[in-house]
Amino acid sequence: MSVACAVSVANIYYNQPLLPQMAASLQVSGHAIGYLPGFTQAGVAAGMFLFVPLGDMFPRRRLIILLSLAIALAVLLTALAPSLQWLYFAGFLTGITTIVPHLVLPFAAKLAPDRRRGQIVGTVLGGLLTGILLARVVSGFAGDWFGWRAVYFGAAVLMVILAALVRVNLPEDLPDRRIRYSEMLRSILDLVRTQPVLREASLEGAMLFGAFSAFWSTLVFHLAGAPYHYGGKVAGLFGLVGAAGAAFAPRAGHLSDRKGAGFTVSVSISVSIASYLVFAAGGDHLWGLIAGVILMDLGVQAGHVANQTRIYGLVPEARSRLNTVYMVSYFVGGAIGSALGAYGWQQAGWLGVCAAGIVQLLLAGVVRWRMGGPR
Repeated sequence: MSVACAVSVANIYYNQPLLPQMAASLQVSGHAIGYLPGFTQAGVAAGMFLFVPLGDMFPRRRLIILLSLAIALAVLLTALAPSLQWLYFAGFLTGITTIVPHLVLPFAAKLAPDRRRGQIVGTVLGGLLTGILLARVVSGFAGDWFGWRAVYFGAAVLMVILAALVRVNLPEDLPDRRIRYSEMLRSILDLVRTQPVLREASLEGAMLFGAFSAFWSTLVFHLAGAPYHYGGKVAGLFGLVGAAGAAFAPRAGHLSDRKGAGFTVSVSISVSIASYLVFAAGGDHLWGLIAGVILMDLGVQAGHVANQTRIYGLVPEARSRLNTVYMVSYFVGGAIGSALGAYGWQQAGWLGVCAAGIVQLLLAGVVRWRMGGPR
């Protein structure tokens, strides 16, 4: 399950170190190509709403296989893109199909015993974050060596292989009860209305991921200019630095099991704000970027594990729908954060990006203070 999360989610993030290459290849500006991550994340939000609830209606293994093959087609279209508009469309299509991790996570929560759910969800989420971070490393190096299109041709092959591995290795499962699609969509709105913890976790997750996306979608442009003058390969290497957050995922789940998920979220917001203060003060030095990346990935990962741990315990028979609400909010926040990061970069450079991240994290803190308790 961790491997399936890592390999599938990577497709959303391959583009970030490749943006300057893509811009040069298609002869468009860096500002125009900078909105591509936002299109992809908006696609993920749409796919979450449309497809993830199907995990409460149909066997999840079958859905994971079909969507893995659909991702293969989407990234193949990306590899063949002749224009920026085609690339935006292919990015959106990649996002809308790359929801495999959000079928896998409720599947893992269903199989896990209650007393170990936080730890197990954290382990699978560790695979998810590893895929997010190492995607940048792989695409940065492969793009430098073979060109950005080769990255996506390779991704298509990987997704076909993943579909075969899922068919062999994951158990078959059946939904807890049959529910019609229209009833399911209505029940999603009912969950939003009746579950205050879900509303709080969704808002906090959106703003944490928005701040995370603002940084990663603009880092390659910061590194390309003074004082660094680095290419996409170096930008990708920062994924290895951020992998500390993936290693922390099981511990974050264990902390949530012991101290409570609400406590862990409060800590995660504080650590994430500290990361952006480090970026603002030391962003022109490698030590500042490295320290900030470690802090940010620790903070965002801890908050994500804690939020998912607490929502999965709310209505056990509706875990896919609970995950839908949370993850739609999460990726809407990511799309907005990417756009805010690109806008901040255009208006005020690196400090504009830092301002965009800090504002989102302060809003997350306000939500935690106004809506949160010890939960």
